Amino acid sequence: MDMTFVTNLLLASVHMATPLIFLALAELYSQRAGLVHIGIEGLAAIGSLTGFLVSYISGSPMTGMFLGALMGILVNMIYAYATITLCAEQTVYGMIINIFALALASFIYRVYFGAGASLAQVNLMSTLSSALGITSDNFFVELLLDQTLMVYLAYGLVLFTAVYFNKTKSGLNYKAVGEYPKAAATLGINVIGVKYVASIICGALAGMGGAYLTTCYSTTYVDGNVAGRGFIALAAVIFGRWSAGGVLLACLFFGFCDALQIRLQISGSSMPYQFFQMIPYIATVAVLTLIGAKKAGPKGAGKPYRKEER
Repeated sequence: MDMTFVTNLLLASVHMATPLIFLALAELYSQRAGLVHIGIEGLAAIGSLTGFLVSYISGSPMTGMFLGALMGILVNMIYAYATITLCAEQTVYGMIINIFALALASFIYRVYFGAGASLAQVNLMSTLSSALGITSDNFFVELLLDQTLMVYLAYGLVLFTAVYFNKTKSGLNYKAVGEYPKAAATLGINVIGVKYVASIICGALAGMGGAYLTTCYSTTYVDGNVAGRGFIALAAVIFGRWSAGGVLLACLFFGFCDALQIRLQISGSSMPYQFFQMIPYIATVAVLTLIGAKKAGPKGAGKPYRKEER
């Protein structure tokens, strides 16, 4: 292990953490409004396929990213209507979204490309350094400039979320819906409206997180390319104590674990590669076991809100 290995590992950690940040923020906005969403994996999958397909057809990764977010919103409206309007069980419909969206993504891909077709490829979104024509082996230059627009957006959203939830009246009202929805309603807050807005934000961010994988990270789409990131994002929200800063640190940690297992796979070790692939998931289980239960999330999370009840 030399300095080059370390710097490459750190740079890769930033890349690997980016989709997790989008997915974890999606879960954070959902839970802060009282909606525990375990269907982030499915939303990311349909966003990933949409981003890839649109980018393949149009040649524009940015268009693919936008429509990936839009598809995430559309699919998440199923969850929103069932859990907000019909007051259905959130966990059940989260699993339904996972099953439905994953199957839909696989079906659309096979209909468009054919079951036996070779893997199609797309061009990835260009980085800032390539757009500016800057080439450098300096670690800090690569860290700051050798990134796509979506990386800057992800970290900017973390800062925005921290300010919004803690420094604005709208953000405090938003959190009140997730904590005490009936009390929030007595103060004139539109609880149902906030929950639907949360579902739109959640769907968009989850779709973007999935689309990132096929517009900024990998040139191909394969079934299962989300690879459990939706569930890791759920763990990141718990690990991060339902705060934007905590979520960022958790995503960087899990991104580091993911980058580490990839680097170890190509290091030439005689150990089976499956052992290294377990690292992010072992880290997730370890984190939830050690600190996941020490603090509960928003008190109203997971509970249906019935407007007529007092």
